[in-house]
Amino acid sequence: MVFSILAINPGSTSTKLALYQNETLIFSEQAEHSDDDFTGITDVLDQLDYRLEVILSILNKHQTPLGQLDAVVGRGGLLPPVKAGGYLVNEKLKEIINSGTLSPHASNLGALLADKIAAPLGIPAYIYDSVSSDEFKEIAMITGIPEYLRHSQCHVLNSKAMGRRAAAQLGKRYEDLNLIVAHLGGGISIGIHEKGRIVDAIGDDAGPFSPERTGGLPLLYIVDLCYSGEYTKKEMTRKIRGLGGIKAHLGTHDCRIVERMISQGNEKAKLVYEAEAYQIAKGIGELAPVLNGEIDYILLTGGIAYSKMMTEMIRKRVEFIAPVIVIPGEMEMEALALGALRMLQGEEIPSIF
Repeated sequence: MVFSILAINPGSTSTKLALYQNETLIFSEQAEHSDDDFTGITDVLDQLDYRLEVILSILNKHQTPLGQLDAVVGRGGLLPPVKAGGYLVNEKLKEIINSGTLSPHASNLGALLADKIAAPLGIPAYIYDSVSSDEFKEIAMITGIPEYLRHSQCHVLNSKAMGRRAAAQLGKRYEDLNLIVAHLGGGISIGIHEKGRIVDAIGDDAGPFSPERTGGLPLLYIVDLCYSGEYTKKEMTRKIRGLGGIKAHLGTHDCRIVERMISQGNEKAKLVYEAEAYQIAKGIGELAPVLNGEIDYILLTGGIAYSKMMTEMIRKRVEFIAPVIVIPGEMEMEALALGALRMLQGEEIPSIF
């Protein structure tokens, strides 16, 4: 049986859409979003209607009748810790996303957008390999505050998909390799994959700063800012996620613009860009001891990995640990669609939130 599956991947600067019939890609399109598109919108959840209009416009352009769809699958967001794999979008899942208690990120819209399209059609809406899919070992969860445990929050979907792709290119099995995978995008996360499981990771608010996130900062500095009276909780969160990183330094989150600035002799842009590469390399080095340095390969992926300038700066600092493989971009759409297909075919049973 042939299933038509719509995959939706909302990111900080884009909304990606792809239509699959089983494993076959019918079309794929990416709508880029500038800061102007979200003028006056301070809450990520308030982008829902705008992004839905974008999606429906793309489907109309490709003459895709909604009635032909069998399922819609969205990117999983920053949920409380969940299992890797697929989840059915239900009222409880939507309720926790809409509660405003989750860390704000465009990926949180994945389930809501999938449901907006699927519910009127009476077809299932799924998420797959959520950002918060957690395979940590117990030792990785312990922190210096007993009541707080570390949980995985990284780019699980693309990191696992690219790990499988790298393994295939090497003629090996993903489940037989130890990898450090750095996803370099609007947010940057780094995970260590032990034989197919992400057993520890540095999330996009705990390690390197990125095009629009501050990354890890001294805790007492953040405490001082939070109690300064200058910021509400929402404003402080936005300062850390969305208005931090390269954007805070240079006024743009677009690395292509940053590299143009560097080529024109902008020394501040050069220093900030090098500092980002420096911090990414530090994050990779931080994870190497998790597996006693027994790392087969380091994989650099995500949109920023298209930048040879960035990947070479990182490579020079980390190739003493393990060989570096660069696979730019992402294959999240295929990973989403194939996950949904396995659930439709009964090969995988979706979890219930």
